[in-house]
Amino acid sequence: MSIPAQSDGETAAAAGTGTLTKETAPGEVLLKVTGLQKHFPIRKGLFQRQAGAVRAVDGLDFEVRSGETLGVVGESGCGKSTMGRLITRLLEPTGGTIEFEGQDITHLGVGGMRPLRRDVQMIFQDPYSSLNPRHTIGTIIGAPFRLQGVEPEGGIKKEVQRLLSVVGLNPEHYNRYPHEFSGGQRQRIGIARALALKPKLVVADEPVSALDVSIQAQVVNLLDDLQQELGLTYVIIAHDLSVVRHVSDRIAVMYLGKIVELADRDSLYRAPMHPYTKALMSAVPVPDPRRRNAKSERILLQGDVPSPIAPPSGCRFHTRCWKATEICRTAEPPLKELKPGQRVACHHPENFEDQAPQDTVLLLDAKKAAESVSDEVLAESAATSAAVAAEVAAEAAGKDDAPAKEASAEEAAPAKEAPATEAAATEAPVEGDALAKGEAPVEGDALAKGEAPVEGDALAKGEAPVVGEAPVKDAAPVVGEAPVKDAAPVEGDAPAKADAPAAADAPAAAEASVKADAPAKAKASPAAEEARDDAPKAPAESGESAGSDGREPGDD
Repeated sequence: MSIPAQSDGETAAAAGTGTLTKETAPGEVLLKVTGLQKHFPIRKGLFQRQAGAVRAVDGLDFEVRSGETLGVVGESGCGKSTMGRLITRLLEPTGGTIEFEGQDITHLGVGGMRPLRRDVQMIFQDPYSSLNPRHTIGTIIGAPFRLQGVEPEGGIKKEVQRLLSVVGLNPEHYNRYPHEFSGGQRQRIGIARALALKPKLVVADEPVSALDVSIQAQVVNLLDDLQQELGLTYVIIAHDLSVVRHVSDRIAVMYLGKIVELADRDSLYRAPMHPYTKALMSAVPVPDPRRRNAKSERILLQGDVPSPIAPPSGCRFHTRCWKATEICRTAEPPLKELKPGQRVACHHPENFEDQAPQDTVLLLDAKKAAESVSDEVLAESAATSAAVAAEVAAEAAGKDDAPAKEASAEEAAPAKEAPATEAAATEAPVEGDALAKGEAPVEGDALAKGEAPVEGDALAKGEAPVVGEAPVKDAAPVVGEAPVKDAAPVEGDAPAKADAPAAADAPAAAEASVKADAPAKAKASPAAEEARDDAPKAPAESGESAGSDGREPGDD
């Protein structure tokens, strides 16, 4: 996007609308922040005593050079917007120092900050709430001139119309209200208001996050063109890493109120050193159709960001890091320069030598986090971390031992089966062997005890046959008594019992006898009960057989 043509230098100087003449030379430090803190107190109780504090910003150290763009990225809630409001002095810092052009502005009052408001301006995140709906666009953009007592050449209205044309809006929109504009146009109005007094530093708090993709490109190009035209210095806070890469010269990565890495754009995107930065870079989509089916190397961090009320000890990222060791939990790493132009706060940085090689044991949280990290990423981390290398080696050894264990288990299985086969050979012969040796086949429990085979429950208990059936010559022994030595089989059954059943029929006969007992018990008739009471019982100890008429010897 091109900026509308402006007047030449002499005319612009006479009109007071020339390009920004800065006191600080390009490349020199314009803003310096040291140990910046902002703690929001938590008050409870009747007397509203402080019970804790939200550590939104907890010790920031960075510099912004004149003419450059510093991008600030990080997850939601890490303190980016709070940091932007602190350096513009919209919030009072809890601790630390803020120096602007060598002047300490940390605790300046309203009167002391008023002259500096011309040099430090802010573009707010929400274009809908940052504009007063009751004021016209001309009133909103012209407010800085009236507040600072500045009268531009040609009047405020003419200067406001010029600013509207600079940001790509129609000068005729001077008398319109904010609700008559779209989101992108409202953001342009906010940019025009921030540029009204020709500031030296502009803090843009997510200027394109609420806009469509096409409008985002227009606003980003507008900011870039205005920087080249007016020599502006930007601190851009954003979530979109692609936008930050497009507009930034250096990038600061924040996590839970602290800067974990600060480097120039090319070094950060080419070889990130902090594990959290590497996880952020892996989330950037690559618009390449050829990589559609390629395996993703996305690093999924475990859990949520810890609470800023009670941040973790040591390194604040150790609860989600796959390289964390004991030193990460106990000692907070300083933000130091490991490569030219690249500063990182990590004991075990990526793409650099390990700063704590003595720690070779990963924390339990690190082992859980490593489960969601690809093998390629773990291999890269193992090259710069002794603890990750030891863990990867242990896993590789475990995978190599698994086939050997399976092979040994398969060899041990036949060895266990051989003693079992020998033990089975020494056991009692099976029914087929018994028949081969001339032994009587077993039919149920009665035959196993040497009793006569019975058919039905009544005969098994020594009962007399039901009326109408053939009389029993020799009564079967009563259950629980000693069996008769020479007990004769039931009449009519002798031929059937004389033939030994085949070995294959033995299980079937046993099953049939069990099934026959159940209906016999259920269907016992009254006649059978009377016959059982009148039936003579065999002698228990004499061993002599009863007479054929059912009477005992000597009854005559």
